[in-house]
Amino acid sequence: MTDTRRRVKVYTLNEDRQWDDRGTGHVSSGYVERLKGMSLLVRAESDGSLLLESKISPNTAYQKQQDTLIVWSEAENYDLALSFQEKAGCDEIWEKICQVQGKDPSVDITQDLVDESEEERFDDMSSPGLELPPCELNRLEEVAELVASSLPSPLRREKLALALENEGYIKKLFELFHVCEDLENLEGLHHLYEIIKGIFLLNRTALFEVMFSEDCIMDVIGCLEHDPSLPQPRKHREFLTKTAKFKEVIPISDPELKQKIHQTYRVQYIQDMVLPTPSVFEENMLSTLHSFIFFNKVEIVGMLQDDEKFLTDLFAQLTDEATDDDRRHELVNFLKEFCAFSQTLQPQNRDAFFKTLSNMGILPALEVILGMDDVHVRSAATDIFSYLVEYNPSMVREFVMQEAQQNDDDILLINLIIEHMICDTDPELGGAVQLMGLLRTLVDPENMLATANKTEKTEFLSFFYKHCMHVLTAPLLANTTEEKPSKDDFQTSQLLALILELLTFCVEHHTYHIKNYIINKDILRRVLVLMASKHAFLALCALRFMRKIIGLKDEFYNRYIMRNFLFEPVVKAFLNNGSRYNLMNSAIIEMFEYIRVEDVKSLTAHVIENYWKALEDVDYVQTFKGLKLRYEQQRERQDNPKLDSMRSILRNHRYRRDARTLEDEEEMWFNTDEDDLEDGEAVVPPSDKMKSDEDLMDPISKFMERKKLKETEEKEVLQKANLTGRQSPNFKLSFSSGTKTNLTSQSSASNRPGSPGSPGSPGSPGSPGSPGSVAKSTPQSAAITTKVLYQCEEQVAKSTDKEKNSMKMEHDVKIDVPLDRTTSGVMCEESRKGGLVGLVDYPDDDEEEDEEDDVDNKEESPPLSKKSRLAS
Repeated sequence: MTDTRRRVKVYTLNEDRQWDDRGTGHVSSGYVERLKGMSLLVRAESDGSLLLESKISPNTAYQKQQDTLIVWSEAENYDLALSFQEKAGCDEIWEKICQVQGKDPSVDITQDLVDESEEERFDDMSSPGLELPPCELNRLEEVAELVASSLPSPLRREKLALALENEGYIKKLFELFHVCEDLENLEGLHHLYEIIKGIFLLNRTALFEVMFSEDCIMDVIGCLEHDPSLPQPRKHREFLTKTAKFKEVIPISDPELKQKIHQTYRVQYIQDMVLPTPSVFEENMLSTLHSFIFFNKVEIVGMLQDDEKFLTDLFAQLTDEATDDDRRHELVNFLKEFCAFSQTLQPQNRDAFFKTLSNMGILPALEVILGMDDVHVRSAATDIFSYLVEYNPSMVREFVMQEAQQNDDDILLINLIIEHMICDTDPELGGAVQLMGLLRTLVDPENMLATANKTEKTEFLSFFYKHCMHVLTAPLLANTTEEKPSKDDFQTSQLLALILELLTFCVEHHTYHIKNYIINKDILRRVLVLMASKHAFLALCALRFMRKIIGLKDEFYNRYIMRNFLFEPVVKAFLNNGSRYNLMNSAIIEMFEYIRVEDVKSLTAHVIENYWKALEDVDYVQTFKGLKLRYEQQRERQDNPKLDSMRSILRNHRYRRDARTLEDEEEMWFNTDEDDLEDGEAVVPPSDKMKSDEDLMDPISKFMERKKLKETEEKEVLQKANLTGRQSPNFKLSFSSGTKTNLTSQSSASNRPGSPGSPGSPGSPGSPGSPGSVAKSTPQSAAITTKVLYQCEEQVAKSTDKEKNSMKMEHDVKIDVPLDRTTSGVMCEESRKGGLVGLVDYPDDDEEEDEEDDVDNKEESPPLSKKSRLAS
C-alpha cells in the first residue's frame, strides 16, 4: 500500500501572485551529489518523474503553515509550497529541514540572515528575545513603533511574531480596541490600525489562524476601518453583517465546511476591500495571505465534491420542474461559483471534479436552464457552459451527438446556444460574443480527437452541418432576400458580423462540409448582399468572407462564383465607394491583386470579360491593367497553343542532369581559366531570357520550310524501318565531369557525326574517336540517360556501312521544335566540346550550317566569365 504520509502537491507562485499546481507525488529527503547537500525530492505518483529537486540551504527561510504546508522562497520571485496529505508527513520533512539548518523543530519559520549587517546580526543573536511593552492604552504608540521598526529585519520580524504568539498579545489588543471604540479614542484607534496592518506584513500563518478565527476576525476588520489617512472610518463590519447575506442553497450538514466558507469569504473581503493596496516592497509580505485563501478554496471544493448527498440534491432541484424561478436562480449561481472555485484544483482533481458533474447530469441540467426566460439565470448557465467547453470540448460534443438521436433539432443544446446568441438583447451583444467564441471552440478541428475506431472531426462536423448550421445561418438568409439588407440597424449588423466571422472560420478549417453548404445553399450570393449595408464593418465582413474563399484557389468555388456572377456586388461597392481612399477601397483592390499575382486564370478571364468596361478607368493602381495584360497573354496562348508550347520548351532546360553532375561540371567550369578557351569556340548564352522574339521566330520559319521538304524522304525512311523490323533505340546522353574536353567547331557537314556522306568515318556516332562520342568519366563522374528517338550506338558499331547509312535515315527525328542558332547549332557544338550529345541533328542542314559557321568565323564570340553558368 502506498505511504500516504509523504504524499504531497507541489505549488509555485506565479507572477500574478497565484499558486500554480505542478503535480502530485511523494516527497523524500536525501543527499544529492550534484547539489552537494541534503535536498528535498518529489517524484510524480503517475510516472515517477522528478517534480522537485531543491537543496535545503542553511540560509533559506522555510515556513510551516496550517500543520500541512511548508512554504519557502528559492529566489527573489520564486516561491514554492508543499501541501501534505497528512500532518505526520509534514512533521517528518519539517524535522529534516530544521536538522539541516540547526533549528528547533518546534518553530514554524526559519529566517534568512543574509540581509542583516554583521553588527546587527550579532546584536540580535545575542539578545534573548523581543520584549513587548505591556498591552495598555497609554502604551499603544510604543507598540506601534516597535512593530514598524521590526518589519525591515527578518530576524526581528521572527522574534516579534514569536512574542505575539506566545503571550496571546493579539487578543489583548482586540480588548483595547473595544475600549477605544467605547471611549471614541481616535488616537488609540489609529495606533491599532498601524499595529494590525504591521502584523499582516509579518506574513505568519500562525498569527493569521488567530486573527481569522471566528472570535477575532470581525475585530480585525474593525481595527482596519480606522485608517488615519481617511477623514471618516469605513463601515466594513456593517456591510458584512447586514448587507452581505449567506444563502445556504442546499443545507450544509458539516459545520466545519460551513465555518470554512464563512472564513474564506471574510478573508477574501479583507484582502480585496479592507487592506490598503500594498506597495511594491510590501507585496511579497502578503504571500501567506494569498496562500491561506487559495488552500481554503481547495479544501471547500474537495469537501463539497465528497458530499454525494449534497450534489445529488443540487442537480435534482435544478432539473425539477416544480422548482420556482428564484430558487433555480440561486442554485445556478451556486453552481457557477462552485465551478469557479474548481479552477484552483490541480489538473488531476479538476478532471475528477468535471467527471463528477458530468455523471450528475450537468449538461442536461444546463439544457433545462437555458430554456428558461430569466435572463440572469441564462447568463449564469452560459458561464457554467463556458467552463465545461474550455475544460473538455470533446465531452460536450459527445453529449450533443448522443442527444440528437433522441430529441428534435429545436431543443438540442448547441441550437439553444445559437438561439441565445441570436436573441441577445444586450445592445453591445456581450453575451453573443461569448457564445460565438464557445461555438468556435466546439467546431474547431484542432481540438478534435482521432482514434482508431472513429474520427470525431468527421462525425461531429457531419452532425453540425445537418442539425445546427441552418439555425446559425437563419438570420443571414432572412435578412438578404433582396438586393439590400432588409434590416440594417446597428444591432442586427453586429449579429450578422458575428455569424460571418464564424462562417469565415468554417471556410478556412472545414473545407469539404462548408463547401457543399455554400454551393448548395447559395450562401456567398446572400452574403454579398451585405456589401450594400450602410455599416462599413458589415460590408467588410462580407468581403472578407469572399476573400477567404478565393484564397483557397478551389476551382469548385471559382466556377460557382463565375456561374452566378458574384463579382458584381463587389464591383458595385467599389464604384459606389468612388475615389475615397479607405479600408473598403484597399480591401477590394487587394482581392483583385491577389487574383492577378496568383494568376487565377478562370477568375481573371471572368473579371475582364464581364467587368473590364467598369474598371478600365481605374489608373491610380496598376492592378486592373495588370489583370487585363494577364488576360491578353492567356488568350494569346489559347489562340496559338503550338507557339506557347515552343516557348515553354525553350524556356525549360534542354538536358536533364542530376544534381551531382551539375555540381561537378560547375566545379570544372569555375576551375577553367578564360585563356584556355580557344578562339571561335561556341559558348552557351547565360540565359534564355536574353533572346529576342526575332531570334525565336526566324529559325521557326526556316524549320517549317525544311519540314515540308523532308516529308517525302521521311516516308521512305518509315518504309525501310518497317522492312527491317527494328525498334527505335534509346539515345544515351552522358556527361563527363572528370575530364575537360576542348573541341573546335566543325563547319563541314560531311564530317558531322552520323551524316550520310560519311557512313564509315571515325566521326560516326559510337566510334571512339568521334567528336560526338562520350568521353570516359572518372569514378567521380556522373552520367544520366535521356530517352530520345535517335540511333543506337551499339547497332551502328556492328552494322555495315550501308546499314549504318540506312539506320541514320531511319531514326532521324521528326519534332516540332524551333531551333535557332542559339539553341540548336550552338548547343550541339557546345555539347561536343563538353562531352554532351545534342538532342537532334538534321542531315540536310548542311547549307544552313555552312552559312552559320561563316558568320561564326567573322564574329568571334567573347568567352563567358567564370561566373556564367552552363545552360542545363
